[in-house]
Amino acid sequence: MTSKRVVAAVLAVAMLTTTTGCIGFLTGQEALSFSAEPAVVDESAASSAGYSTDGPRVLSVNRTVSAAGQEREVVAENQVTTYRKTLDLGIFEADLGVFTVVSTPAVEIAGQTMNPIGEFSNRRLVSLVQDQYQGLSDVQEVSSQTITVQGRQTQVTKYSGTATVEGQEVDVYIHVTKYRDGEDFVVAIGVYPQRLGGEEENVLSMMRAIEHPA
Repeated sequence: MTSKRVVAAVLAVAMLTTTTGCIGFLTGQEALSFSAEPAVVDESAASSAGYSTDGPRVLSVNRTVSAAGQEREVVAENQVTTYRKTLDLGIFEADLGVFTVVSTPAVEIAGQTMNPIGEFSNRRLVSLVQDQYQGLSDVQEVSSQTITVQGRQTQVTKYSGTATVEGQEVDVYIHVTKYRDGEDFVVAIGVYPQRLGGEEENVLSMMRAIEHPA
């Protein structure tokens, strides 16, 4: 669900080429690599909420950049764990409950964080769900609250929107949060139909149960 958007963001690591000091990278003998640790939801919390997953998957991004007048390779590995829940809206049944946790390396060089995800607002992160819910439109902020995730306070923003699923327009709610844990940024996004208001607490309970590193 999030791969294209997150990959595009992480490609900004091209900025790091002037500050690395990695001899193998600068000579072209090896790629400069950054890897995120997996982030998942506690298994019992996901099960209680009715969601299931195939587990984390790695999204490797290879980018050829220019360093010292030469082309060099940078590799960034993101971890994506997607949870799905089949919901029945009466007219059709589909995986309408989607909860995704993304961990992406901060890419910190000389004390500076190069991954632009760190600067993204929750509103901008909403765009990451558009690969799953095609035609997402009319996104409006509804509310905001603070919850505790991994012992830290983090802001969760709730949005409303309209999505097209199975050729049908569905009004949805989107919950987004982001925080930094160690050397990674962790982003969690939950989406579900508005008519299933009870899903909000499921999404929040899964956010509270995020584990990183898994």
